[in-house]
Amino acid sequence: MTSSGTWKRLVRTKDVDDVIHQNDDDPTDTEHHTRLQKRLSAWDLMGFGIGIVIGTGIFTLTGAQAKNNAGPAIVISFLIAGVVAMLAAICYAELAAAVPTAGSSYTYAYTTIGEIFAWIIAWDLILEFALGAAVVARGWSGYLQHALDLPQAFFGEENSTVNIGAVLIVAVIGTIATIGIRESKLVTNALVVVKVSVCVFVIAVGIFFVKAQFITPYIPPAKKLDAAEQASGLKQPLWQWITGVDPTAFGVTGVLVAAAVVFFAYSGFEAVANLGEETNDPAKDMPRGLIGTLVICTLLYVMVCFVLTGMVNYTDLSEGAPISDAFSQVGLDWAGVLIDIAAIAGLTSVILVDIVAMGRIGFALCRDGLLPARVGAVHPRFKTPALITIITSVAVAILGAFVPLNTLAEMVSIGTLFAFLVVSIAVIVLRRTKPRMKRPFKVPQVPIVPITSAVACVALMSNLAIETWLRFLVWLVLGLVVYLAYGRRHSKLGLAAAANGSNGSGKDASLPG
Repeated sequence: MTSSGTWKRLVRTKDVDDVIHQNDDDPTDTEHHTRLQKRLSAWDLMGFGIGIVIGTGIFTLTGAQAKNNAGPAIVISFLIAGVVAMLAAICYAELAAAVPTAGSSYTYAYTTIGEIFAWIIAWDLILEFALGAAVVARGWSGYLQHALDLPQAFFGEENSTVNIGAVLIVAVIGTIATIGIRESKLVTNALVVVKVSVCVFVIAVGIFFVKAQFITPYIPPAKKLDAAEQASGLKQPLWQWITGVDPTAFGVTGVLVAAAVVFFAYSGFEAVANLGEETNDPAKDMPRGLIGTLVICTLLYVMVCFVLTGMVNYTDLSEGAPISDAFSQVGLDWAGVLIDIAAIAGLTSVILVDIVAMGRIGFALCRDGLLPARVGAVHPRFKTPALITIITSVAVAILGAFVPLNTLAEMVSIGTLFAFLVVSIAVIVLRRTKPRMKRPFKVPQVPIVPITSAVACVALMSNLAIETWLRFLVWLVLGLVVYLAYGRRHSKLGLAAAANGSNGSGKDASLPG
């Protein structure tokens, strides 16, 4: 086999029409991959989206990033992240409405830039959602510790050895996600009501305790990191290492670094796009669910951040439970307890949506033959990819038990931004390769908006630490090993091409179009 032939097989693409109709199988079929059931409306999608977006950014990372990087300007960090997320969400909306499928950006990459890149995206998404769920599980445990005064070593973020609280909540949520999408929907929607209510409460009550002295200066002056933080040079943002600028915290650099870290909270869009096959009317419901989620969440994020940093000095914010601790600091202990309870409920929904999304990505990979079929089999009773959901839940529990919150958060951000980058590129590619494809929702000003989205994603990625990039690259290399060892040889697209005598380039002879 020539190197040219090998490359063509690695970048073979699926036909969009084939993807659109791949879920049109017989519901009585006894094969491993029966259809996922359509049970979700636009409101349900917004429930899932708000369920995953509102939570980690407000309830856990706000304190850490305001205290260590942005100060009161954490509000600007969330605005920057929100604008980038909106650009990416518009791109997602076009693809999710036109190609409603489990796997979202993995499938979009499969139809545009090729199988090996699609695998890399899927591998990246698994990282994104697994670490995202682990981040929130540790945040959940921190709020439980603050509410019940439990031992820090087993439930807190600081000085924690094994985070038992994170393991317990993942075990419960993993069970719910395995049982069914209807049950997951009902739990998520109920928790979202609690979460939005507490955000409104924080804004309405906290605004009366805002003091000008705490938000002045709004952007704290930049300061060099101490010797311990600079020791390896790996903690500095990538762009600082490239340009040779001294590593700093706060200032404009700190605001951008915080924006890159908190961006992972907006990964809820990716989770919503993964539910395309289970949506009643994806052509209408997907754009509404994606964009509606972002608008609501960005507004709540910005307002809560303003109130939080105005109530207490950012240097005094708690890194484990910042909102409830801020209310305690101003003498409203009763409100702090109430917020702890609501945060525990709210963070629960984030973990649930993350685990549900991972199951759908695994289902898509197994359906395409890139992972063993039995791993992604749809359970005959629950109608969910039960085994892959259980496996990913166990992985999340292990991560939540041992890996610190901030380390996890940066890894989620780089994974999310990478996926959004691919989606932005996919919109441009599909406009050229499939100009006549039915698009219920269209990105305006193509290619300007997708290119702007892609550039913005790269800009935020460059603000993440070098060590985060290194971990990300190691994970991608590990993924390539798995693909070359199993996925490449068992790919259904590749097997179909071989059976039909295709050379593996571009569209295979076995596919329409």
